[in-house]
Amino acid sequence: MTTAVLLVLAIFGLVFTIIFVKDIIKNKDKLENNSWVKLGGIGFVTNFFDALGIGSFATATALLKIFDQSEDRLIPGTLNVGFTLAVILEAFIFIKSIEVEPLTLVSMILAATIGAWIGAGIVSKFSEKKVQKVMGFALFLTALLMLAGKLGIMPSGGMEIGLNGWKLLLAVIANFLLGALMTAGIGLYAPCMALVYALGMSPRVAFTIMFGSCAFLMPVASIRFIKEDAYNRKASIAFSTVGLLGVIVATYIVKTMPIEILTWVVIGVVLYTSYTMLKASKKKNNLIDSEILLDEK
Repeated sequence: MTTAVLLVLAIFGLVFTIIFVKDIIKNKDKLENNSWVKLGGIGFVTNFFDALGIGSFATATALLKIFDQSEDRLIPGTLNVGFTLAVILEAFIFIKSIEVEPLTLVSMILAATIGAWIGAGIVSKFSEKKVQKVMGFALFLTALLMLAGKLGIMPSGGMEIGLNGWKLLLAVIANFLLGALMTAGIGLYAPCMALVYALGMSPRVAFTIMFGSCAFLMPVASIRFIKEDAYNRKASIAFSTVGLLGVIVATYIVKTMPIEILTWVVIGVVLYTSYTMLKASKKKNNLIDSEILLDEK
């Protein structure tokens, strides 16, 4: 079963890569005017954190905002397209090394993938104001989940490697929703970890399920973002190349490195970015209201 899952994942990755490369070639003269150095650094750092289980979406969103490397409207698509290949690499590493009951793994991955396909079709058409609101609240939720884990509030899990009955049904429904939310820029890792722990599964299983879910849903969601022209091409190229080095370094060299301080830093950055996103969306609302009043006068 593991071999079959990885074979299908390889096909997903190949199809995504072909579509991505064709789009880049087609638009090679329209690449954004941002910094390769900054984007490469963001890709390396965030994928390094990602392979350690911290996640890349919230951190990348913060860094893209801080260094002004992407329009807010394009961030969800950029995160999905740019990190797809790195997450597929992570999935290959963890699916091969950690045992999970096949029915649980496949059903949760399939649910997240379907959720992402539906979610991407909606999110890719959002206005900048909607993206700012959705991502502001999503990032705030992510920070709370990470904080709950650090403070020991989140359930600690059990020793199970699979689910059945109502627990499996609940896990499938929840992962469908998480797959849809991921296309809005909220990382699946933290909520998926919380879900796995709450249902009594082994914490080690969370890595296989969360990497597997993201690896399958991201190519699907990313293809829709590419078709809708709703992503930053230059950033996605940097994340898809330099970012892979971050995964390799984290996985094979310093995977056991203590990350307590780094996690606290990420929580602070995520909260700050959530605040700036919500503040920006409020300013845009005020600006729109002012323009309406001027038109009426």
